[in-house]
Amino acid sequence: MTLTRTLRALGVALVGLPIVAVPGCASTAPPPPPPQSHAGRPDRGAQLIARYGCGSCHTIPGINQADGLVGPPLTQFGARSYIAGELPNNADNLRRWITDPQAVEPGTAMPNLGVSAIDAQDIVAYLYTAG
Repeated sequence: MTLTRTLRALGVALVGLPIVAVPGCASTAPPPPPPQSHAGRPDRGAQLIARYGCGSCHTIPGINQADGLVGPPLTQFGARSYIAGELPNNADNLRRWITDPQAVEPGTAMPNLGVSAIDAQDIVAYLYTAG
């Protein structure tokens, strides 16, 4: 059998094989819409991030001395799919995480800082607008 015939036979045989999807690999589903926060003041959120000391654990763009390495960097936060690997990334879930992370993931290293709902709303607005 020549090489050309062998390759054709192999090609025909492969056409009949089922396609197997591997979990976690590329998906045909469209990406989720970007998270949005129509409420909140990003300028105030930046001040609050500094006041609550978020930068001691996280690297946060646009915040002075926010270069912590304990928690994940919060760069391009709006492009992420999940918050804390648990919650779909949207404004409501991010507010929930910021105000009471232990309720979302008991035992998480993220401390409950006593962030009020209004403060969380402004922090969320900043994180979704920061690079």
